[in-house]
Amino acid sequence: MDDPITTLDARFSDPGAAPTTWQAAVEVLENAQITWLTTVRADGRPHVTPLVAVWLDGALHFTTGPEEQKAVNLAVNPNVVLTTGTSAWDRGLDVMVEGPAVRVTEAAQLARLAGAWRGKWTGQWQYEVGDGAFRNDVGGTALVFAVDPAKVLAFGKGTYTHTRHVPRG
Repeated sequence: MDDPITTLDARFSDPGAAPTTWQAAVEVLENAQITWLTTVRADGRPHVTPLVAVWLDGALHFTTGPEEQKAVNLAVNPNVVLTTGTSAWDRGLDVMVEGPAVRVTEAAQLARLAGAWRGKWTGQWQYEVGDGAFRNDVGGTALVFAVDPAKVLAFGKGTYTHTRHVPRG
């Protein structure tokens, strides 16, 4: 998502507060070390788990093993929420990305994403590309998903703000 429509929800924001800019929300997504993924089980119960995500080309990307609960849930219901921020109540910015998770299988895009994972933190996330997925050095497979945001919520703390970013059109 680029250049979204940005609105402040005054009901949940300090008087006179300005909305969180799209650039500030993206910066949180780009720099997050841990992101929490919420999926929905077949019986409707939520499933939440921490993972490493990468922001690239206006979408948030994550991986999961094909047998993991995340993958099982996504096969039934692709709708997810990815959440990141800080656990402090009086400072920082929390950001939530909502949208459907779509599997990435195209080799050139997977190669770009593998490079993005390698470039994050200290380079400890090393993936190779093969058969429409990531492969790691111990022979494991990681399916790659992209979430093109249907909505992004940003919650500023200290000066409290509740900002909504949605795609244009």
